[in-house]
Amino acid sequence: MRLIGIDPGLKTTGWGVIEHAGTRLTHVADGVVTSNPKAGLADRLVELHDGMLAVIRDLAPTEAAVEETFVNTNPTTTLRLGQARGVAMLVPALAGLAVFEYTPNLVKKTVVGTGHAAKEQVQMMIGTLLPGTKFKNADSADALAVAICHAHHRDAPGMARGAR
Repeated sequence: MRLIGIDPGLKTTGWGVIEHAGTRLTHVADGVVTSNPKAGLADRLVELHDGMLAVIRDLAPTEAAVEETFVNTNPTTTLRLGQARGVAMLVPALAGLAVFEYTPNLVKKTVVGTGHAAKEQVQMMIGTLLPGTKFKNADSADALAVAICHAHHRDAPGMARGAR
């Protein structure tokens, strides 16, 4: 099964694709989709949509997992992140994929063993769980972590929320 993990953001949305067969995980690809910070919000959302659509068409995942948004102290930033997250959920859903959601703490706990792990710990464990992986940047590493989390929880009752 091919899974895509998505770490939504308005400026940069990370994505990571893995193969999941039994207990074996294999890195397929990872990267980011960016939007022009000088463009209007609607145009930026279109850029994210088009970029994610191309990734899904090119890599043909069978399921998608999206990291849930944490509440930010700035309401405007939180709202914009929520809009980018909506695009990150809409694109795979329109492509016919089941879309699942995971909290940042569950992703970290699954990958590292503690829900309050530092980004560096998550990235180190990605290298352990997906040997030889040289992820593009922190956003694509986070997306790979979301995909790994989904691989571990997709069949657990009540763990994966929001399936189509």
